Amino acid sequence: MEHLPAGWRPVEHGEDVLARIAGVNIPTNKRVIVALTYIHGIGPATAKEIAKKLGIDEARRVQDLSDAEVLQIREAIDAEYTVEGDLRRNTAMNIKRLMDLACYRGLRHRKGLPVRGQRTHTNARTRKGKAKPIAGKKK
Repeated sequence: MEHLPAGWRPVEHGEDVLARIAGVNIPTNKRVIVALTYIHGIGPATAKEIAKKLGIDEARRVQDLSDAEVLQIREAIDAEYTVEGDLRRNTAMNIKRLMDLACYRGLRHRKGLPVRGQRTHTNARTRKGKAKPIAGKKK
């Protein structure tokens, strides 16, 4: 399955694929604003901005859109926003650049520790992983 694009998932039963935008299958039974947030790099605010710019009502569902409207959305996203693979690649390159510079933030990324000044004496489990028991720590 390594030849499939990022964000790909199989279509579930009862879900017909109407729109494929930026390499992502958009769910058809959701409202346009919510469905657009399935694309990496587009949040609620950006989705509302796109819908307003194209004159699409926020209450409409993806299944109610015409092919021309889906095409308009696809073109607007391609022209104005960095999404999905390009955005992921850009983020990874920025982190790699910090690591190559060996600046403080880069070292924190390299060690897998919190980057933005959070405490690590306690907490930070998301970044550090599951706690490892230390031998001889009884009593």
